[in-house]
Amino acid sequence: MPMLGPVAGSRGPALYVVKIGSSSLAHDRVFDEVAALRRRGARILVVAGGARAIAAHYASIERPVRELRLRTGTVRYCPPDEMSHIVDAYERITLPRVRAGFAERGLTVHASVAKDWGIVAGKANPPFRAVQDDRAVVVRDHRAGSVTRVAADRLRALLAAFDVVCLSPPVADEAGGPALNVDADVLAAELANALDADHLRLVTGTPGLLTDPDDPASRVPDALRGDGEAYARGRMRQKVRAAEIALRGTADVAITGPHLLAPGSGTRFWRAPAPDPGLDLPARMVEISSVSGDERELAEYLVDWCIERGIDATIDPAGNLVATRGDGAHRLLMLGHLDTVPHRWPARWDGERLTGRGCVDAKASLAVFLQTLAELDVPPGVQVRVVGAVEEENTSAGAFHVRDHYPADAVIVGEPSGAGALTVGYYGLLKMRLRVDEPVGHTAGRDVRTAADTLADTLGLIRARIGEASPDALVATLGVHAVNAGDRQVGEAVVDVRVPGPSPDPLIELVREAAGPVAVEVLRATPGTSTRRSNALVKAFSRAFHEAGINPRFLAKKGSSDMNTLATTWAGVPQVAYGPGDASLDHTPHEHIDAAEYRGARNVLTHAIAAWVDSTVPEGMVR
Repeated sequence: MPMLGPVAGSRGPALYVVKIGSSSLAHDRVFDEVAALRRRGARILVVAGGARAIAAHYASIERPVRELRLRTGTVRYCPPDEMSHIVDAYERITLPRVRAGFAERGLTVHASVAKDWGIVAGKANPPFRAVQDDRAVVVRDHRAGSVTRVAADRLRALLAAFDVVCLSPPVADEAGGPALNVDADVLAAELANALDADHLRLVTGTPGLLTDPDDPASRVPDALRGDGEAYARGRMRQKVRAAEIALRGTADVAITGPHLLAPGSGTRFWRAPAPDPGLDLPARMVEISSVSGDERELAEYLVDWCIERGIDATIDPAGNLVATRGDGAHRLLMLGHLDTVPHRWPARWDGERLTGRGCVDAKASLAVFLQTLAELDVPPGVQVRVVGAVEEENTSAGAFHVRDHYPADAVIVGEPSGAGALTVGYYGLLKMRLRVDEPVGHTAGRDVRTAADTLADTLGLIRARIGEASPDALVATLGVHAVNAGDRQVGEAVVDVRVPGPSPDPLIELVREAAGPVAVEVLRATPGTSTRRSNALVKAFSRAFHEAGINPRFLAKKGSSDMNTLATTWAGVPQVAYGPGDASLDHTPHEHIDAAEYRGARNVLTHAIAAWVDSTVPEGMVR
């Protein structure tokens, strides 16, 4: 098994934190949905609620559930002598149900209360006023609190070892006192923030927030920060509070149900209100985490968005979003990508500037494509298809599927060129994994070499040989990993080469020769590609730029994109890349895009498509 992935990154698979209430634990479907997420490769942290289990356990031991009456309602009273019974309820009823439910689906499970091994600790709440036995009292012994510390490294180790990790209240007291009860929804939110989770789902018995608690059809599909409290009643108040806590982090947040995980069946919470409704789509796309390999949530959100606007949309076998209008013989493909590189931060608007991972590379481009498609009047004889591809930042698996299944007569790739520029060409890409496996020798011996020595020398030689053969090529070592494996020295490196010219094949042979005994695995090899400015597609953009009063720039980039992937077999198909944003911000922690830039790109693209249709489709076929 390789030590390093195609981009030599350290980020693990996507992490879902799923809070399942005690009533939802009685429904098999929620276990099926979580199991499906695990089969997709996600890491799963479940937080189990226990209200029903506590009531059942207390009934079984014939012990009354003690309560306190507050100004805001009634709460369970948890003095020290009650905490052992609450722990028993979780350990005897809730957690065995979780273990059994996932074991029946072939999954390994670690399930425990969060206080065990100090996985989660908290601080006791201060004294408060309540009514007890019809008397006003100051309560000082209530064992409830808030989360202050999460043993994130221990949890990550458990997540690596088990298919599902499940925690439940209570948590440990950081001051060393008896365990502290915490709200399970809030515990889930705190865990999501501490672990930098990708997705948080708070599963409940209703279809999310309702404007009328008695009408399931009154669902609130979207709530901005601070909006949810207006619709929350009873236990839903804690779920809204938990959602608001989670908005401090980076996970996309939804209250879902009844007893379902799908956000489309609940209420999504958004942290970045856009300056105007026309900017909602790019902002919300940025808020939905979609690091390479974890694009499904974003794809499903966009399918729903398209269907609401009358666009035929689906997710294909590769995981790509495919949205289509028209079925004519003249086919325009707009190919964006759903995924981003890792390292996320909370999306926000600063005036009319959006910042967040993927806003430039390249969610804004895909949003422009989709909003343009939604407003497009596609004439007879024309088909316009938008694809949001998976894994562009990694393996380009989505684009290879597009290449083999969605033929087109012209292609616009969604990458940041800037609203006033058009990319007409890219370097090719050669990505390789080097592997060395050598006998172990004592490093005090003469001429003993380690795997790291061999890799370092080989990488230097490869860089020199490529520089001699192709001075304009760009070589980068993405990662190196070398270890003493006991009886062998093993090491790997991943090398990325941006290749001028139509084919990387000559450099592949050169690298194999320079590497000598070091094994060379070609991970990707895609040709450079360019489209002449005299082509009808480029002319259509030139006309659109002119109509917008823009003096455009035409770019030949030293990077690569899914344009290169299509070019492996689509000889003669004109391709350009267009989208808003400054490409120098790609993959940096400074990604941002201005609303004016975004609006300008929408305007240019709309006119470019119209000009392409005019130049391509016979006059009698256009309305």
